[in-house]
Amino acid sequence: MRKYLIYFILSSIFPTFFLSSCGEDRSGEYYALIASKTWMYETMQQNYLFYEDLPAEDGLDFFDKPADFLTSVASDRDQKNGVLFSHIDSVKISRVQSSYPTFGIEGSLVRGVSGDYYYTILYTQPDSPASEMGLKRGDHIFMVDSQKITSSNYTEYFQRPSKTYRYQVARMNDNGTPDSLEFTTPAPRIVEEPSVYLTRNFTTSGGKKVFYIMYNSFEITEETELKSKFAEGLASSPNEIVLDLRYNPGGYVSTALLLSTILAPADAMGKTCFNLIFNDKLNKTENYVFDPALLQGVSNASFDHLYVLTTGNTASASEIIINCLRPYLGDKLIQVGENTFGKNVAQSLFTNAAHPQLEFWLTTSYISNSENYYDYYTDGLKPDYEESEDLTGYLGELGTEQDSLMVPVLYHIEHGNFPSTTPSETRIMTRWFGTNSTPQVVSNSIANKPKRSKLTSF
Repeated sequence: MRKYLIYFILSSIFPTFFLSSCGEDRSGEYYALIASKTWMYETMQQNYLFYEDLPAEDGLDFFDKPADFLTSVASDRDQKNGVLFSHIDSVKISRVQSSYPTFGIEGSLVRGVSGDYYYTILYTQPDSPASEMGLKRGDHIFMVDSQKITSSNYTEYFQRPSKTYRYQVARMNDNGTPDSLEFTTPAPRIVEEPSVYLTRNFTTSGGKKVFYIMYNSFEITEETELKSKFAEGLASSPNEIVLDLRYNPGGYVSTALLLSTILAPADAMGKTCFNLIFNDKLNKTENYVFDPALLQGVSNASFDHLYVLTTGNTASASEIIINCLRPYLGDKLIQVGENTFGKNVAQSLFTNAAHPQLEFWLTTSYISNSENYYDYYTDGLKPDYEESEDLTGYLGELGTEQDSLMVPVLYHIEHGNFPSTTPSETRIMTRWFGTNSTPQVVSNSIANKPKRSKLTSF
């Protein structure tokens, strides 16, 4: 298959002039300070999907750091909810490891109506300090080292810790009331973050075989593992597949093409999966098809329904799966959960031999499906059945009948239709701080992750 990797080498010639201090020519220092940003700006003028929104060059600060410079020139259409889609990677980092020492916790900061904060664990990474000490999904950490959690200290306590801590935790027991527990963390460390977080095969009470897979990131380096997990899950010929993308913010477009090909019907092979629509300066559209050559080690999935679980954290490459399979699967594809994030653009990699420390990922194209649909920036992709997780209260085990997003899926598998009342409508409010009111989610670590649709080696 054709390789898609954009490399842009700086070729422009700076105008010759000199900066002098006490007769010393310091023009080289000046050029060194502005060269990377000059290259970025010139690259954007030609390749940026939203090049017409670029500010005039004479009003820009080329002495800014590359990331700050990018923020200052980026179009409003290249961002959403505080997330800038074009981005700078200063070094090549492993996307399947944390980039700094951590406990391996993904969670939500919640503010109770009394003003107290607590941190709800969404999940812990396998073989992480958090999993080793026994923390699990649904635990509520309400104090750290006997200190209250605040909006200013929670990042240090949970997301970027620098030392060990003692957590005071509330955990729901089988009677529906919280037990108070205490955990002392090991030292934070670099943690593996596998793309395939969880798989399970099970049979419903009605005899339907189900393959459930929670997929948290589209990573090129883990494509073999993805195919292996699907091969294992499909070996029992499941009737239904549940693809859990609720916490998946995206990744590599080539990996989305692989997963789409696994899930596409056999008669879709060779047909359009998606198109990349570039700006009018480049004046091109690139077509990518479901490619059976990608299926070495795994076969096309055959199923009655594909249930895709989504939230507002489901973004970018994740949205490709839904949007590009919909024309081929029709009613067999059922989206359950919340509207997705709404990122319908892709980023291309530009590098420069003069600035080898920079990976410049620039938004260069819209991603449309075979029906030329890509207009979901504003509202995201809407679910066929709406349901949400209670991030402030009880969270059931992922992929089970206690999981609020799985409840309507399991009902539909057994009955062929959805329940008239959603779990969130009948949910009993959890009262952690002696209040009957609803706590508010202030932040969650998944929402803070970058939303990526990266174009590279196809």
